[in-house]
Amino acid sequence: MRKFPLDIHDNSLKTRADIQQAVKQLCEPLMEKSSPAFAHVHIGNTSASYSQSTAFMEGFSRPLWGIAPLVAGGGEYEHWDSILQGVKNGTNPDHEEFWGCLTDYDQKIVEMAAYGLTLAIAPEKLYDPLNKEEKRNLVNWLSQIHSYKAHDCNWLLFLVVVNLGLKRIGVSYDEDQMERHLDRIEDYYLHNGWYSDGVGGHCDYYTSFAIHYYCLLYAKLMEKEDPTRSHKYKERARLFAKDFIHWFSNDGSALPYGRSLTYRFAQVSFWSAMVFAEVDAFSISVMKGIILRHIRWWLDQAILLADGTLSIGYTYPNLIMAENYNSPGSPYWGLKAFLILALDHDHLFWKAEEQSLPSLKQTLLQRSAHLTICRQDEVGHVLAFNSGHHSTNEHTHTSAKYEKFVYSNYFGFSVPRAEWGLEQGAFDSMLAVSERDNLYRVKRKSEEWELEENYIYTKWKPWDDVVIKTWLVVGAPWHVRIHVINSNRDLDVADGGFALGKPFEPYGKEQLAIEESRNEVLAKTTLGLSGIKHLSGNGHTKLVHPHSNTNVIHSRTVIPTAIAQCDKGNSIFINAVYGEPKSTEYSWEEAPVVETKANVIFVYSSARREKLLFELDVSSHLS
Repeated sequence: MRKFPLDIHDNSLKTRADIQQAVKQLCEPLMEKSSPAFAHVHIGNTSASYSQSTAFMEGFSRPLWGIAPLVAGGGEYEHWDSILQGVKNGTNPDHEEFWGCLTDYDQKIVEMAAYGLTLAIAPEKLYDPLNKEEKRNLVNWLSQIHSYKAHDCNWLLFLVVVNLGLKRIGVSYDEDQMERHLDRIEDYYLHNGWYSDGVGGHCDYYTSFAIHYYCLLYAKLMEKEDPTRSHKYKERARLFAKDFIHWFSNDGSALPYGRSLTYRFAQVSFWSAMVFAEVDAFSISVMKGIILRHIRWWLDQAILLADGTLSIGYTYPNLIMAENYNSPGSPYWGLKAFLILALDHDHLFWKAEEQSLPSLKQTLLQRSAHLTICRQDEVGHVLAFNSGHHSTNEHTHTSAKYEKFVYSNYFGFSVPRAEWGLEQGAFDSMLAVSERDNLYRVKRKSEEWELEENYIYTKWKPWDDVVIKTWLVVGAPWHVRIHVINSNRDLDVADGGFALGKPFEPYGKEQLAIEESRNEVLAKTTLGLSGIKHLSGNGHTKLVHPHSNTNVIHSRTVIPTAIAQCDKGNSIFINAVYGEPKSTEYSWEEAPVVETKANVIFVYSSARREKLLFELDVSSHLS
């Protein structure tokens, strides 16, 4: 077992005291990073889109998402006096460490919510110890949020959380603006508990760890004053939970999908908010199991730097996959998972026995999220087949984070390292196309899509005169991809399979076994198996060795890939993709097969043709 400062990996995370200790262990290394007046924390020397002073303020503020519930629930935090001093100085306009005045779309709007939470659940810790002038400074600094614009997405709820805090301490707050923001959030609501992150936005973890999380805070703290909204938010969360549970594996891991993955165990914070708000979509024992297994899984990954601080990255330090808004303090948003510490010591949660996930459907269509979830519970594998989206955004690596064919909790996904070729592009689980100049384009948004339980259709255009239509025949461990390409350009195309990790073996010989022929390639390591079979006969396969640190889970990978040259006109490119976790018994020889008769494509489960998986007449799709 790897050892880190304070031996956090020795924490079994079973009891309330264990979880309290985990927050302290995660936050303790920050103390030596504090500024002289305690209002800023300088964690590292990388930068974000906002100023360094705001990044330092973020480093001070985000740990409160865990520390505030800790002290609200009666726990002791030995450095609370330093936090209090930092708040006094950071909100004092005459102090050299003053956090500053807001501007429109200011990152400080995000960080203010941590103080709204703390005032709402622990006013006796943050507000009561202040003198009259210090109280006025804190209220004035937070009240700036009413005068500046926030992005039209989950950001609108930061004002709501700040106002919950101001209301709790009995000072003036903007009830009308809070109402307007809550009304606007209604425009994000889709169906069956799902919100998009803004009108036309994506459904990802912002649905869970942002919109539902803040709405559940509101539901709990305002259930007497606003019973209608409180009931609505709880019912929507209950519906959402029935879908969202499918994103988790019994080993504690969850799907890496979408942006802000460096927040890591924030992935489970929705379940902590469910327990906090007393919403019983599943038993308390099941939700306890989800929460604690997830945090344990994360603490068994290489997420801490040598000084004990959280790194930017996913399962290892990795700036390549980060967003432009990720400063060294950003990962501490993951402490939102520790909201359960605000529960009383005699709450049922602490007495309940952890339970495994309930029996879940192997295939579940989630239309609002544009996903079909497939599960292999016997090996802990969760896959999300994806149609893509009409809209896109300007965030880093949007194509990699939202437009791949399938996302996996075991294989993860890769982001490009640079622009030249398949190795730098790291094109796992996507089709990459090039004008035969080694510069590849991938899908950034979908023009059309259809989702059914057994297949997903999507259409996109890498250029205005090139139309690519893809049908994914979903399944595990095998799935099939049928690409119909109508092009006015001569193209190279590459269809990447799952990115298989090369084991981290610092003192031994790397074990990578390869089975390959012209039309199929299978890679095997102690971490699993990944392969692809080319079925349409107009291409061949190869094993791509992408650049290091492109995958979010494994720092070194291989990607089985089918490649072909498609001349101007119509082309059909068909491949079967295979992925099995670990070293399980595998069914490589039981691959799906394809037959084509008069422009009708038949996909069978195996060479024995005992089951027809999919049938497609491509006549109308050929220009």
